[in-house]
Amino acid sequence: MPNAPATPEPATRPVEQKPFLVLRPPRGWGFPDFRELWQYRELLYFLTWRDIKVRYKQTLLGVSWAILQPFISMVVFSIFFGRLAKMPSDGVPYPIFSYAGLLPWDFFAKAFNKASRSLVASRPMLTKVYFPRLVIPLAAVLGAVVDFALAFSVLAGLMAWYGVRPTPQLWTLPFFLLLAFVVALGASLWASALNVLYRDVGYVLPFLVNLLFFITPVVYAPSMVPERWRLIYALNPMAGVVNGFRWALLGTPTGPDVGMLLSIAVALLVLITGLLFFRYMERYFADRV
Repeated sequence: MPNAPATPEPATRPVEQKPFLVLRPPRGWGFPDFRELWQYRELLYFLTWRDIKVRYKQTLLGVSWAILQPFISMVVFSIFFGRLAKMPSDGVPYPIFSYAGLLPWDFFAKAFNKASRSLVASRPMLTKVYFPRLVIPLAAVLGAVVDFALAFSVLAGLMAWYGVRPTPQLWTLPFFLLLAFVVALGASLWASALNVLYRDVGYVLPFLVNLLFFITPVVYAPSMVPERWRLIYALNPMAGVVNGFRWALLGTPTGPDVGMLLSIAVALLVLITGLLFFRYMERYFADRV
């Protein structure tokens, strides 16, 4: 029987090497990788939108709570501090005076309370997949901007009702909103990282927020603070934020001065040190959360 013709062997193809990513924990002190954060911008968007939807899910009034909370607080403060206690309001009707202070404060309080607990609340994500951890507290702070925008519409209505016109320095208002964002994010980075390591931090934070409310000129004019204490008082960065909001909107005598520059410097210091501390502690999040 003749031999069958040999079939040619198929040519071997080189195995295609797929790209892979090596993850190493950050070492030492330094700033987060902002280029990597930009690559995960879609995740930041979806986490921000998720926080907004979850906040008002299965609520009777929905997003109306973003307006009702500062408005009801303004009414209460106007009765007790404006009418009964006769607090000075720098020549502005007290309802507008207090509401203009409540706007940035409410933004800070909501952003800080949400972001400081965001890492612990996101435990399943932290322990299963990799992404820049900075996305989590940043999304919580960005979600509070929506509430601020809704509540700001009420202030516009109050100013029209009382006949208060916007000031020429209204263009500086976005700067003070950015300053409030810097304070909220910087403080949240410190608090969220510490809350992962020490869970009792979560019990202390509400007390600290309430204490900060009384040393921030939300319901009273900064002119009530004695002159010798004003520079120390300006170490509270939210004091500069609230004073700047009123100056930009209402023209109160609380414009840029040495005290406001000191508040801005403290706000930037809180943000810079918060970024450094958050990156340094990032390696421990998955193990300790």
